[in-house]
Amino acid sequence: MTERGRAALAQDPQCLQIGPSALAWDGSALRVTLDEVAVPLPARIRGEITIYPESLFGRAFSLDPQGRHAWWPIAPSARVEVKLRHPALEWSGKGYLDSNAGAEPLERAFSHWHWSRSKLPGGTAVLYDVMRHGGEKSSLALRFDHAGSLEAFDPPPPIRLPTTLWRIARGTRADPGQGPRVLQTLEDTPFYARSVLSSRLLGEPVTAVHESLSLDRFRKAWVQLLLPFRMPRRAG
Repeated sequence: MTERGRAALAQDPQCLQIGPSALAWDGSALRVTLDEVAVPLPARIRGEITIYPESLFGRAFSLDPQGRHAWWPIAPSARVEVKLRHPALEWSGKGYLDSNAGAEPLERAFSHWHWSRSKLPGGTAVLYDVMRHGGEKSSLALRFDHAGSLEAFDPPPPIRLPTTLWRIARGTRADPGQGPRVLQTLEDTPFYARSVLSSRLLGEPVTAVHESLSLDRFRKAWVQLLLPFRMPRRAG
């Protein structure tokens, strides 16, 4: 999450390098090499994350009528291996890879969104609810099988979740009569929260990774003043 200047960027079709860290695609896996310093308490973070997609999905979805913002579920399901030297940590398990891109800052277009990914017996389900400025809403409810084939389904009813300690509103969707629960809040910031939910979706009990993003909160001057403490800016 370190911001760096243009001179720190190098890229080609297989590799993206930003400062001392890089992402490289070898045709079957994405290898992320990390060499960073944590904030706010300085600590070295060095190691590798390797993402092995079960399949690759070949198109993006527009999040706004003008097509200025897109979301791309690159690998709806993947195996992930984490091997860090500093700190000495290892982990492997199921994961996911996506990307957002846009022609303008997110906060110009959106008020907030809620997103979640649930592992299903036959693949993965993703829910995406977006609120644009002016109150216009849009939703995606997508199911991917292990081969990467896509099936859209009717979004189940919206359900409110408990707010975070920073008073960020959280919401999701679940099968009627099956109230989801927040099992753990992994990240709680003034404008963003990432959580683990227990829920029921498409008739299956699921554990979901969930995020809520408040771009109205992100625009606040006091939040902007806090950003450099979590997202430092480096010259190179």
